[in-house]
Amino acid sequence: MEPKFWQERWARNQLGFHLPEVNPYLERHWPSLALAEGAKVLVPLCGKSLDLMWLATQGHRVLGVELSEQAVEAFFSEQSLTPRITQRGVFTVYQADLIEVWCGDFFALDAEVLADCTAVYDRAALIALPPLMRSQYTEQLNNMLRPGCQGLLITLDYDQTQKAGPPFAVTDEEVKVLLGVHWSLQVIEKQDILGESWKFVQDGVTGLDERVYRVARA
Repeated sequence: MEPKFWQERWARNQLGFHLPEVNPYLERHWPSLALAEGAKVLVPLCGKSLDLMWLATQGHRVLGVELSEQAVEAFFSEQSLTPRITQRGVFTVYQADLIEVWCGDFFALDAEVLADCTAVYDRAALIALPPLMRSQYTEQLNNMLRPGCQGLLITLDYDQTQKAGPPFAVTDEEVKVLLGVHWSLQVIEKQDILGESWKFVQDGVTGLDERVYRVARA
């Protein structure tokens, strides 16, 4: 999946993946991680998510990564934040208070950038990627995030033959294959959300499960 695909989604305002409120799973389960105040949280493929603000209000330093410049600028504008903008290699970095967003290709990140991240929050990154890129993405996490890093991963699971992604279906078995060697994984919540997902119903999807994992890098 080429970067152009996501750039066009933002340009056309096709933002079905964007939540207009803080993710309830984040609010419900993040406190159970008991992270130290000031812990730095990686939020890959963050868009203009309100979750960035919520994490910052918990006292965390937040490092978002987002491909779309339009999304990054929209986030800071909508949150009434005036970022300091710098260039770090191929990335344009926007920073205000506890939040910094690296605008560029996640796969171009250098391990040094994530060296002090002790937490990760993935609501819409893994499920945004097709199979080969999911493998590349999790390999990046495995290589760059250090032992002791912990966080939350949220996935969708449905019959992929009934609807093309994104968001893509990611089974529990695939999560274990992609992350199970390097991470401990615990499903802490699972919900059938088909009833509140009319686009999936319209496309003929007959079941749609959302899973929340607590993850910890071994």
